[in-house]
Parts: sequence; structure tokens; C-alpha cells
Amino acid sequence: MSDDAHLRETKIDGGIAYDGGFLKVHKDRVRLPNGAVTGREYIRHPGAVVILPVLDDGRILLERQFRYPNEQVFIEFPAGKIDEGEAHLDCAKRELEEETGYTATEWKFVATIHNAIAYSDEHLELFLARGLKAGEVKLDEGEFVECFTATLDELLDWVRTGRITDVKTIIGVFWLDKLRSKDWTLD
Repeated sequence: MSDDAHLRETKIDGGIAYDGGFLKVHKDRVRLPNGAVTGREYIRHPGAVVILPVLDDGRILLERQFRYPNEQVFIEFPAGKIDEGEAHLDCAKRELEEETGYTATEWKFVATIHNAIAYSDEHLELFLARGLKAGEVKLDEGEFVECFTATLDELLDWVRTGRITDVKTIIGVFWLDKLRSKDWTLD
């Protein structure tokens, strides 16, 4: 890629504006490429994993979960926050089992996505999980999730019609569609 110096902003000073149990909001002053000074507020996030679990019959395992900020139940892929020092794949395995009860014998890294680049450094690590075996759900205290399965064609229709609006799930559905058609492959 070319030199990006003409686009870079430089931190002058700043610090934490809010230190929560989960999120940290930073407020900085920055110098813009043209020399002007402005403010930036952003959220630091430890990152998360997203699991694309495909059953042997081709059906896909999903969750329904109430999301408080939007006051509604969303259809999502299993996902969860990466603990400090935790390997991404280990987190994916843990989250799949905790939220769905399933374990998988085959794991493939799919992609890294940044879902809120204007105000957060959050990154999501997507993994494909196959060879699924059902087990016991181990939800965290205060976590309420309903698991179900659907076909990829159903999911594509739900994205098209707006029934699925969660960005990580939309991207995961599109990846599964590209993998099914063999337009894209995983190493």
C-alpha cells in the first residue's frame, strides 16, 4: 500500500473518559493531516470471536438473543468476547460449547472483521466449525440464548428481507454462501 502519511492523525493528548467493567471510552485530542486540532472519542474493546457452525446435514446452527441497546431479539451466530491472553481459536471453542453445547472436530479461520471502525477498535475473528457434536449448554450467569438451525438459503433470504440485521451474522452468511459455491476457499 502507498504511504498514508497524508491521511494520518496524530495524538496530542487524552485519556480514559469512562472506565467500565467491559468497555473503556477514550477521549483524545488529535492533530489532523492539515494541522488542525480536533477531538476523537472511541471505545477500546478486547475483541471477539464469531463461529459459523455447520451441521453434517448442511444446516447452520444459530442463536436468538435479546440485545438490550436495541431492545429486541436478534438472530446471530454464536459469538463472544476474547478473554485477556486467550488464543482466538480457544475462545471460539469455548464460546461454541458454552452458548450452544456443541463441540466441533474441524475448525478453520475465515476472516477478521472490524465492525465499528468509526468509534471502536473492536475486531471479530470468524471461524468455520464442522464435525459438530451436541452436548450440554453452559451459559454464563445472566445469559439467555435460544439455539435453532436453518438452511443457508433461509439465512440468505432473512438477510435480504431484513430479518437478520446483525453485521457479524450477515458477513458470516455471505462467507458461507461463497464457500458453498466454491467462489472462495479457506486455506
